[in-house]
Amino acid sequence: MAKSSSAKRALQPLKDQIASSLGVNLSNGASLTTAQVGHVGGQMVKKMIDSYTGTSSTSFR
Repeated sequence: MAKSSSAKRALQPLKDQIASSLGVNLSNGASLTTAQVGHVGGQMVKKMIDSYTGTSSTSFR
C-alpha cells in the first residue's frame, strides 16, 4: 500500500482507469467485494511492471 499521500495521489489516476476498464465502481467503497478490490490491485501491479520493463502485455479482464 502507498504510505505517503503523494504516492496515493500519484496512483489514483491509474486505479481509476483500471477500475473503469473493469467495470468496478470505486465510489461504492465498503460494498466492493474482495475479488473486485483484488482484481483492480492485481491489474495495477501488472501495469506498473509492464511500464517498468517496457512491455505492454497487460490486458484487462
